[in-house]
Amino acid sequence: MRGGLKIGRVFGIPIYLHTSWFLFFLLITYYFAGDFASRNPQWAGQERWPVAALASLLFFGSLLFHELSHSVVARHYRIPVASITLFIFGGVARITRDPDRAGQEFLIAAAGPASSYVLAGAFGLASLLTPAESLVHQVAFLLAWINFGLATFNLVPGFPLDGGRILRSIVWGVTKNFTRSTRIAARSGQVIACGMIAMGALFTVQAYTGGGDVLNGLWWVFIGWFLLTTARQSYAQVNARSALEGLRAADLMTGELPTVGRDLSLDEYSQEVARTGRRAHLVMADGQLVGVMTIEALQAVPRDQWTGTSVQAAMLTQERVQWTSPDEPALELLDRMRQAQVDQMAVIAGGNVVGLVTRDSILRAVQTRNDLGHLTGHS
Repeated sequence: MRGGLKIGRVFGIPIYLHTSWFLFFLLITYYFAGDFASRNPQWAGQERWPVAALASLLFFGSLLFHELSHSVVARHYRIPVASITLFIFGGVARITRDPDRAGQEFLIAAAGPASSYVLAGAFGLASLLTPAESLVHQVAFLLAWINFGLATFNLVPGFPLDGGRILRSIVWGVTKNFTRSTRIAARSGQVIACGMIAMGALFTVQAYTGGGDVLNGLWWVFIGWFLLTTARQSYAQVNARSALEGLRAADLMTGELPTVGRDLSLDEYSQEVARTGRRAHLVMADGQLVGVMTIEALQAVPRDQWTGTSVQAAMLTQERVQWTSPDEPALELLDRMRQAQVDQMAVIAGGNVVGLVTRDSILRAVQTRNDLGHLTGHS
């Protein structure tokens, strides 16, 4: 997950709020206010709403602490963390590559639930040390149970939950096969997600027929749907990586080198992209490579400035162009592209650009190898 409102950095890691977070903040504040009202009917509205908003902020602070725990352990193993994003279903730390060993995976995954249990204990202790009728007790008691529930839920052994990653690390350690372990954890995640959807549907039907909370049932459906989608994506990703094993950059690159002139306007360039469907072009001047123009660079310029802005003003200059050699293994190249957050790499041999590895060329290679595997009976 990329983008959103950047609210700062912690340990050098950018923190973002996804647009869905604002809706969830309002919903969770409304829920907390209702909970406080039911347990403290003597509280006036001007008391419970500010306290509910404070509890919501502390709740999201707990989610951030959970994701930071993953991130700190990942960075301990020199695994870069691109960002942390809070959104409607919680939070996600965008770790740019997979761990090198099963033990690293286990510790990175376990750090999140462990941190939430620590917070549950800290808030629980605060609730015990304060008077039952005090605001501090009420907020601490609520957050103790929420963090306990968050940690326990995340230990469910289905990818992409922390428990699924722990399951993957254990299977990985036993089988010594990362691909197989990911497939098992992803399949487990799909089964658990389908169970959540079914349970949510049952709760929803019961709410309509016999009374109850419809939103509770729908929430379980939404969570299950999100986990199912993510588990399927993870399964597809590991299949793609499996298809790329043994390939090099030269096997992925396209030898067709689409070029554009540096004096072309961005408006004209957008028309070229729309006509050809190509997402990257070499920018040439007097027969020499001066940069690379991409659709991402185009989108970085406001639309109303495209007519008066040239490709040269928006392109990635030659010094900033990400490049690879023809012999670099495909999986290493893919990891570098993920870390650099680019969709293309120039392939350079003997000082000359001999091809481009693009997202589309990678997808074509994956599709071809998967098709061949299917036709020959291999997975």
